[in-house]
Amino acid sequence: MARILEGGFVSMSIKLDHHHRLTVQKIFGHPINHNIQWHDVICLMERCGPVHESHRGNWTVMIDSEFQMIGRARGRDLTDDEVVRVRHLLSALGVTPSGSVAA
Repeated sequence: MARILEGGFVSMSIKLDHHHRLTVQKIFGHPINHNIQWHDVICLMERCGPVHESHRGNWTVMIDSEFQMIGRARGRDLTDDEVVRVRHLLSALGVTPSGSVAA
């Protein structure tokens, strides 16, 4: 079941396995976790929609026929700004540590 949220995002039931739920907990953790790997975020985003890497190294995810930029992998782990950007994107999709759907 889908519903429209603020910003034009479509909320949908996204089934997450244990690994994805741990990644969501890290992303929404306070203080910001500095041990979130790009690989884990990309795997999580693939549950939300198709993920593409541009020729410049920027990662984007297609949600509701629009590309949303996730960031650019400059290292193994996400920076504080990238964590906040991913956090906002997941919140807009209705994915939260308490609201994620178990597989």
